[in-house]
This record gives sequence, structure tokens and C-alpha cells, in this order.
Amino acid sequence: MAKTEKRPKPHRLPAQIDRAVRAAEDKKAIDLTLLDLRKAAGFTDYFLICSGTNPRQIRAIADSVMEALAAEGATPAHVEGYDRSEWVLLDYFDFIVHVFAPETRMFYGLERLWGNAERVEVTAAR
Repeated sequence: MAKTEKRPKPHRLPAQIDRAVRAAEDKKAIDLTLLDLRKAAGFTDYFLICSGTNPRQIRAIADSVMEALAAEGATPAHVEGYDRSEWVLLDYFDFIVHVFAPETRMFYGLERLWGNAERVEVTAAR
């Protein structure tokens, strides 16, 4: 029996996540995925996962997200991987932004590891 992928459900996004999505899209992030972890994990509510095609774009996506959220007073509690730009993690407590190089994203497979999490349509709040 073939495994079927969960379809994203319409979902009203929290304002900061919507801003993060828009900021990533503004820098041409690819394969944006939002996982609702509220029923699957206790350390955060959402993962926003996206990819950039090269280190410069990955940093630009991360910078864009940080700038958009800083404009409303939110700063990440923790940033990892910015210098190497293969996987940049921005921890905002309620949600974590992961910006990957495509090969690194495939290797770590967060969507696969958190397969029990609900996928949320990222354009739902538009």
C-alpha cells in the first residue's frame, strides 16, 4: 500500500509566522513548508521550513525574516548556522524557522522526522 502525504489544511496563521513566511517569499525561498507541532512537540508550536539555492540566498532569507520580525520587536532567542549557511535556524520560541540548502534539507529530512505533524497551508492568511 502506498503511503499518502497529508494534505495541508486551511489555517489562520499567527501574525509573526505570516510575516516570516512573507519575508522568506520576498527573498524567493523555495519549498516553504509549515508544520504545526502543537500536538507533536512541547518545545515549539511550529516549524517553518524553506530552502535557498546558495549560501548568499540562504543568508538573505534568514536576514529578511529577522528584519521583518525585528520591526515589530521580535528577535530570535537563538540563531545557529548563519556563518556556514547550509542550515540556518532561527528560534523564536513559539516557532522555529529552518532555512536549508536543498541537499542539507534532504539529508536531515525534518518533514519526514516530524511526519506526524500537521502540514499547514502557508498562504492561508493572505
